[in-house]
Amino acid sequence: MLDQIQSPADIKQLDLDQLQSLAEEIREFLIENIQKTGGHLAPNLGTVELTIAMHYVFDTPDDSFVFDVGHQAYTHKILTGRKNKMHTLRKKDGLSGFTKMSESKHDSFGAGHSSTSISAALGIAIGNQINKIEHKSIAIIGDGALTGGMSFEALNHAGDSDADLLIILNDNDMSISKNVGAMNKYLTKLISGKVYSTMKSKSLGFLEKMPLVREFAKRSEEHLKGMVLPSTLFEELGVDYFGPIDGHDLPMLVKTLQNLKQLKIPRLLHIITKKGYGLETAENDPCKFHGIAPPSSDTSGLPSYSEIFGQWLCDRATHDKALMAITPAMCTGSGMAAFEEQFPEQYFDVGIAEQHAITFAGGLATKGMKPVVAIYSTFLQRGYDQLIHDIALQNLNIVFAIDRAGLVGSDGATHAGSFDLSFLRCIPNLIIMAPSSASEMYRMLNTAFETSGPICVRYPRGKSNEFECASNETLTIGKGNVVKQGKKIAILSFGTMLEQSLIAAEKLNATVVDMRFVKPLDEALIIELASSHKQFISIEDNVITGGAGSAISEFLHQKQISMPLSILGLPDQFTEQGSQEELYALYGLNAKGIINAADS
Repeated sequence: MLDQIQSPADIKQLDLDQLQSLAEEIREFLIENIQKTGGHLAPNLGTVELTIAMHYVFDTPDDSFVFDVGHQAYTHKILTGRKNKMHTLRKKDGLSGFTKMSESKHDSFGAGHSSTSISAALGIAIGNQINKIEHKSIAIIGDGALTGGMSFEALNHAGDSDADLLIILNDNDMSISKNVGAMNKYLTKLISGKVYSTMKSKSLGFLEKMPLVREFAKRSEEHLKGMVLPSTLFEELGVDYFGPIDGHDLPMLVKTLQNLKQLKIPRLLHIITKKGYGLETAENDPCKFHGIAPPSSDTSGLPSYSEIFGQWLCDRATHDKALMAITPAMCTGSGMAAFEEQFPEQYFDVGIAEQHAITFAGGLATKGMKPVVAIYSTFLQRGYDQLIHDIALQNLNIVFAIDRAGLVGSDGATHAGSFDLSFLRCIPNLIIMAPSSASEMYRMLNTAFETSGPICVRYPRGKSNEFECASNETLTIGKGNVVKQGKKIAILSFGTMLEQSLIAAEKLNATVVDMRFVKPLDEALIIELASSHKQFISIEDNVITGGAGSAISEFLHQKQISMPLSILGLPDQFTEQGSQEELYALYGLNAKGIINAADS
């Protein structure tokens, strides 16, 4: 049946029994395909029935589906004519792992980061009103994304409007890791509430129109409890609330959505799903199966940078109770699972709330704590004002462990840490370090922890080519390391570009410097090298504009040093997806690129 589906119009010809068979086929296809390509398995298994029901009831691209984060939209891609390209998922020149407007007319809004869907869908709904178009706008948001403050900003606006907006809350009690916070507890209370006798008249009337929902409520006391609460937070904000209902019951989803389609007010449907649904191993461990990697030939056994960061946290916390580790809902991804278990009193998962995480750390710092904020580079962008205004301006003692810096590979542009050196370097009071290896990262974390003020240590996704525990070793602030002495050309390497720099240097007989510090630069070393070399080549895993190479250029100009400088980095464009190795080669961030720069 799945091979016959070329567009959403095709599934509208099916009956409900056939829809259920289609769901089973899609689930089997997803399991088989994602194991080959890698990608987000558990989130997509949990939304198969919902996506089928949405396309059965609504009409894209006229009606707009806005998927929050977008990593649960694989079924949507399959039903909108992209099944035969799913083998290219997350590969270079292939399908994105998220929704992407340039990929399909059925992708109403691009995604990648959390908590954006209600804002975008509300904008689309009001745009429809202005244009006098009676199309529907639907936001699909997970309960984890509701921990992000942007969701509440959008709800606040939606409840004060008369927009034709449907919000579908996909409640699976998970984001990437286990959900945390008061919102999670509140949704649990909705499901298990004890108030039965005061169901609102509108809800009763609505249920009478939906015999399938009424029958389900009789069968499931758990869901009935949530359905009859006299009021909800959402209704207090001006958004009508319906549910919760079973998000894996296709007939119920179809009937419910058909009824909700008739309304033209801000409304929210609360559905209950199971992440990883239909694959027992994924159901039992949805965190592990949130995103899976394709088969790998890597047998090195070396730990990832994230894992080494987690080891450093545990090592440091054993003898320093002032260390407070903070994560915005990325416990496992940031390598913090062991720390959470061993030091629960020093661990804070604040949910998908990067702005709050940073300013919360600032508050802790004022009371003598030493916060370590573990955050992905691409997510640090979301807390930029807080970093400037609440931390750097007040020169607070906080360590920022910036993971996934530079090119991240198959997650593509939405997750690439391409800009952090540029947007950090212009902020006063910041120290910025970029380790060339995992051992260097360990030393830099030691250095950051023992130095006053806000300090950033940015490191890439993936594994280091070596690691030896650096114990309590620290570095001298602002001092680079000459790794290889050569002639004429000096390669100034920032971060993990060092290995390729050394390969190139063998052919060029060049000097290689592991610069270590982006801010402050080792100015004395640069002056010394300028007096004994004919050309500088800088290389970094960051955009050229405003990055580390730009810092060198500015310094040379300031000191009126005439020295040819070739800056290698990412171009002024959003990066593509593909393996890290493919992208490094594409953008000339390898030995060949360095050698070509020397020839020029």
